[in-house]
Amino acid sequence: MRILIYGINFSPELTGIGKYSGEMADWLAGQGHEVRVITAPPYYPEWSIRKEYKNFFSFERGKNLTIIRCPLYVPSKPTAMKRLIHLLSFSISSFFPVLGSAFWKPDVVIQVVPTLFCSIPTLLLTRLVRAKSVVHIQDYEVDAMFELSIAKTSLFKKNAYLIEKKILNCFTVVSTISKGMLDRASRKGIDEKKLLFFPNWSEVALFENQIKDSKFLIDLGINPEKKLVLYSGNMGEKQGLESVVHAADCFKKNHDVQFIMIGDGVVKEKLEKLSSDLNLTNISFFPLLPYSDLPNILASADCHLVIQKKGAADAVLPSKLTNILAVGGNAVITASSDTTLGSLCVEFPGIAVLVDPESVDALVAGIERALLMPMPNKIAKKYAKEFLNKDMILSRFEKNIG
Repeated sequence: MRILIYGINFSPELTGIGKYSGEMADWLAGQGHEVRVITAPPYYPEWSIRKEYKNFFSFERGKNLTIIRCPLYVPSKPTAMKRLIHLLSFSISSFFPVLGSAFWKPDVVIQVVPTLFCSIPTLLLTRLVRAKSVVHIQDYEVDAMFELSIAKTSLFKKNAYLIEKKILNCFTVVSTISKGMLDRASRKGIDEKKLLFFPNWSEVALFENQIKDSKFLIDLGINPEKKLVLYSGNMGEKQGLESVVHAADCFKKNHDVQFIMIGDGVVKEKLEKLSSDLNLTNISFFPLLPYSDLPNILASADCHLVIQKKGAADAVLPSKLTNILAVGGNAVITASSDTTLGSLCVEFPGIAVLVDPESVDALVAGIERALLMPMPNKIAKKYAKEFLNKDMILSRFEKNIG
């Protein structure tokens, strides 16, 4: 098949949507499909174009894989309006490269959301060449705007949801990454015959046999004798990561526990300032590590934090959890019990510690529980092996879109 993947985030971004879109493209190309990707230069989670890339049109070619990168506006300090302009700018710059792909005649076009702004060129292209249209929802961007109060006015709320419903129903297939997000699509009025479960995955074999690496920690400047509480990933508004710093403040008299925050994002500077204002010495900040180091750092942590604000747990399923489970990590998850993450903890008791979101006291209690749990977490490892295998998930998706 000729497969066009269209989305704003792509490798070499190491976290979130870009990582999974990149791995999907590589996997499909490895199966012998001709794959074309239309995307942007890497900018996430730093919200800055990487130095080795230019914010202009560029082409990259490999075996069975062509990548076309289109420029976009990247705000250094995103606000609701700046985010909208950011997403819109990519849909404009990529419009003609997408329509130009009509001469290439793709059999399938996979649009990764965000952003829905890209739906017009996607649907025009698929109708021109009579290709199958797939929209893969990694993040309900409309929900995120309203539920997390990124957009503070409800003036256009009703119309926004109506437009979202009409757009999504125009696609042949609507896939998303969790059962809770599928249920949400159904409640939005999306035709259930179009819905497809396509979860994020883990390279289970890469993570499953890892153990704590003292030398690796020493090289990073981390004391391997301490109990390590780790947050790794994007540091954005939707997580509410101030609670992690306040939790570290509650542990400051416990000299056996060290908090580690690895990643980047729009609130990192704010978190570092809060830590400084509280005179904390038991929390350290690091930039994103290379992907090759990820198994080591995950296996070396005694407690993993999967932090989200109220309202985000079904709108956004955190991608970091897949690898935490694969390595057998003990995770503290902030989510309500009626969300996808909450249901996971209820259906598989012991897979993680579930606590109420936006509560420092609950987070502290959860960390204390997780630090007493045996390692590795055999329930988490078993779940990853049975449900998160990369080849199994992508093979099933390939069959469903063929």
